[in-house]
Amino acid sequence: MIAIVDYDTGNLRSVCNAIERIGAEYCVTSDAAIIGAAERVLLPGVGEASSAMEKLRERGLAEVIKGLTQPVLGICIGMQLMCRYSEEGGVDCLGIFDADVRRFTPDRGRGVKVPHIGWNSIENLRSPLFEGIDEGAFVYFVHSYAADVCADAIACSINGRRFAAALCRGNFYGTQFHPEKSGDVGEALLRNFLKIE
Repeated sequence: MIAIVDYDTGNLRSVCNAIERIGAEYCVTSDAAIIGAAERVLLPGVGEASSAMEKLRERGLAEVIKGLTQPVLGICIGMQLMCRYSEEGGVDCLGIFDADVRRFTPDRGRGVKVPHIGWNSIENLRSPLFEGIDEGAFVYFVHSYAADVCADAIACSINGRRFAAALCRGNFYGTQFHPEKSGDVGEALLRNFLKIE
């Protein structure tokens, strides 16, 4: 069973639909006991980092998530909350990944738009999460902030600057892009997540 963490951020329905498409069982919950007992945990999210972090803390889930030992996948803001710090609202986050999250700088001359919305390629893939996924594959992004490239980066992309498109440390994984909106590539990644021990 996959526990999809509900902390009042957007995107739950499309994540649930993606999990249904690959035939996995899931529940949407904010119950710490259910999250702790799940085989795998998804931390999705669309929203603003400081308010999302506040909601995690209000529900007593920040420490629960940090203590999980099963495979955990953060998506978009879910991944950002697993970093040390986010410039969005100037908030200290969970500190699982050794990275800070910074806002993109728009640059019309170079075609750098903020927010960064749409399909972009990922490279430097190095994780079982990307098994069978080609270097340079295209995935779907919607974000104005991104984690710096660091030792935990398992995929990178570029929007004006190079940023971490995916992170991993131990049993914790994160994607800045939305697998649930990334077609066959995203579906392959979610299937790979289900195979990770």
